[in-house]
Amino acid sequence: MATLDIGSSKVCCLIAHITPRDKKIEIVGYGYNASKGIKNGVITDINQATLSVCNAVEDAEQRAKERINSLIVNISGDKTTSVVRNNIIQLHKNRPVSDLDIEKLKAQGYSKIKLPEMEIVHCVPLNYTIDDKEIIKDPHGFYAETLGIDMLYGFYPQLLYKNLANIIENAHLEIALKTFSGYASALACLVEDEKELGATVVDIGGGTTSLTTFKNGFPVHFATLPVGGNNITNDIAWGLTTSFAHAEDLKIRHGCAFLISQDELKSIDVYPVGEEDDNSIRQVPKSDLINIIAPRVEEIFEMVSQKLDEQGLKDVANHRVVLTGGSSALSGIRDVAALILNKQVRLGIPRNIPNIPNYLYDPKYATALGMLLFAINCKEYRPSSTTSNPISLSNMGGFKKILGWFKQNF
Repeated sequence: MATLDIGSSKVCCLIAHITPRDKKIEIVGYGYNASKGIKNGVITDINQATLSVCNAVEDAEQRAKERINSLIVNISGDKTTSVVRNNIIQLHKNRPVSDLDIEKLKAQGYSKIKLPEMEIVHCVPLNYTIDDKEIIKDPHGFYAETLGIDMLYGFYPQLLYKNLANIIENAHLEIALKTFSGYASALACLVEDEKELGATVVDIGGGTTSLTTFKNGFPVHFATLPVGGNNITNDIAWGLTTSFAHAEDLKIRHGCAFLISQDELKSIDVYPVGEEDDNSIRQVPKSDLINIIAPRVEEIFEMVSQKLDEQGLKDVANHRVVLTGGSSALSGIRDVAALILNKQVRLGIPRNIPNIPNYLYDPKYATALGMLLFAINCKEYRPSSTTSNPISLSNMGGFKKILGWFKQNF
C-alpha cells in the first residue's frame, strides 16, 4: 500500500506493508522532497508537479525495494467544501432492517446529490434514525416504518481534481483512493475520546489550512482556508527584503508566534536578497522578525474562529482544537491559538500507528500516515459504478516513470 501527500511545500510518499489479519502497518519506504508546480494546494504547473511526484515516489520505491503502480492521494486547496444531507426510505413492517435496506438508503441519498461540476471525495455515513426519532449507529435487526440516515459529503471542483489526476497519470500511476488532507491528518492525530466528545483538527500546511471537525465518532465538517506557512515565509521575505529560502530558514530557526521582552534585546543575521556572502549580512532585531510573523498567525486563527462560529462551535467550551501540519511547529503557535479561539489546544503528532520510524513522529507526516489509516478502516459509501481499483504493486520502476514522462514532454 502506498500514500502520496501532495502539498504546496512538499511531496511525501510512503510505502507500507499491511498484515491482513490484524491490519498492522509497517513502513518500508518513504520519499520526501520540496514540491514545485503547486500553489495553495492547486496544481499550477503540470510538468513541475509531475516531476515532484516522480522524485518522491522513486525515493520511496528505492528504500522499499518495491515498485508501485497505484496509491492513495490527498486533496487540498481552499475549494474543498462539505454538507450533511438526510435521506429517508420506507421499510417493510414485517421484517427487520437488512443490508439491502441500508444499501438502498445510501444509494438513494447519493443519487440526490446533483453537482455536475464537483467531484464527490467523501461520502461518510453518520447517524441512522428509526421512525424519524431514535438515533442509532447500527440499524441492523430493527423493526420500523422508516429508516433515515445523515450523510456527510465532501466536494472538490471536478476540473481541479482532473488536473491532480493528470499528474498522477503522467507519472504512470493510478489513484486507488482519495481523501481530504485534513481528514487524513485527523485520523492520524486524534484520540477516540476527542472524536466522540468533539474536536477540530487544524492542519496548517504550506499553502492552506485544513479544518476537520469530529463529533460522536464521525467527521461532520470539512473546510479549507487559503493561508498557511508559505504566507508567513512570504511576509518575512518582503518585510526583511531577503530570499524566500532564507526567509524560511529564519522562520524555522528564530520564528515565534508572539513577542516576548527578551526578543527586544536579540538580533539575527539577514542576507539581503541576491546577496549570499557573509560580507553582506545585516544585523536585524529579532523583534522585527516576530512582528512580521505574529499578525499573520493571528489572521489564520481569526479565520479558524470564523469557521468554528459558522458551525456553532465558537462558544462550545468543551470543543477541543488540535494543531498539526508542518507549520504547527512554529514556536508559540499553540498559545496564540488558545488565546484567539478560547479553547483547549494541543499540538498533534501522528500517534495512531504504533512502531513507526522515529523520523515520522512529526506533524508534517500526519497526512501521509493518516491516509494509511483511512484506507484500512474506510467505512464510506462507494457506489459500485465508481468503486476504486484495488491497491497493488507492479514492476514499473521509479526511474522508468521519470524516463517515460520526460520522453512525453521534452
